[in-house]
Amino acid sequence: MLPVDVAWAQQGAPGGPGAFSGLIPLILIFVIFYFLLIRPQQKRAKEHREMLKTLKRGDKVITSGGIYGVVEAVDERTVTLKIAENVKVKFGKPYIAAIRTGQDE
Repeated sequence: MLPVDVAWAQQGAPGGPGAFSGLIPLILIFVIFYFLLIRPQQKRAKEHREMLKTLKRGDKVITSGGIYGVVEAVDERTVTLKIAENVKVKFGKPYIAAIRTGQDE
């Protein structure tokens, strides 16, 4: 059996210089996840909220279910879309995925 002071010399003291070096890979992984996953997702969510705020009558939109339509009315929580002649459907505002541009038509 080794004396206690020899055992400490082989393993390193608790809280010594080896303790922080074990955290470096975890910190590095978190930083990579933040820049590759969390930050872009927050940016897309912010852009979607801004798009919903600027939604107005006459905008051509696509719903998250893939339905193309023209905005007839916008309320605080709902959007009424005209999807065909004499066919209007009411959707929850968060389900509007995008405003169509000239290329989508």
